Amino acid sequence: MANKKKQPKNARIWSRKQEVNLVWKQTFGKDSTMKFDTVQKFIDSECIRLMVKYTPSRNNILAKAAVLGTKIGSGRIVILSPYGRYQYYGKLMVSSVTGSPFAKKGEKKVLTDRDLQYSTVKHHKAQRLWFEVMKKNHVEAILGGAARIAGGKVK
Repeated sequence: MANKKKQPKNARIWSRKQEVNLVWKQTFGKDSTMKFDTVQKFIDSECIRLMVKYTPSRNNILAKAAVLGTKIGSGRIVILSPYGRYQYYGKLMVSSVTGSPFAKKGEKKVLTDRDLQYSTVKHHKAQRLWFEVMKKNHVEAILGGAARIAGGKVK
């Protein structure tokens, strides 16, 4: 989601003793938007890159689905996979008819309180809520990189 900045208007400010003219650089709005877009692209890319080691994987489908489903710079990470949400929240769903994890066509699945068991063969840190875990573990690095790109500092 590009944040399209409008060019601020020049302004005159008067006080009792003096007049101050605020004159904005002509390209301020465009430059700010470009910098914001670059920072957002960095954040999106870093989040996808860093969350891979927390993402369950047998064949890297979920990690690839994040790359394919996300428009880098949009501020939203989308995992294009029919079972992505199921894997992300990590609770077993079963057929409402048979109680089996394998539902037949047309059968509804219902949520249980049983946690999914993730293989850690490819990613030894694989777990549910992998984006949240990645964010908790890497927020300083992501914010630091974004601040450097924006020309600022992390507080």
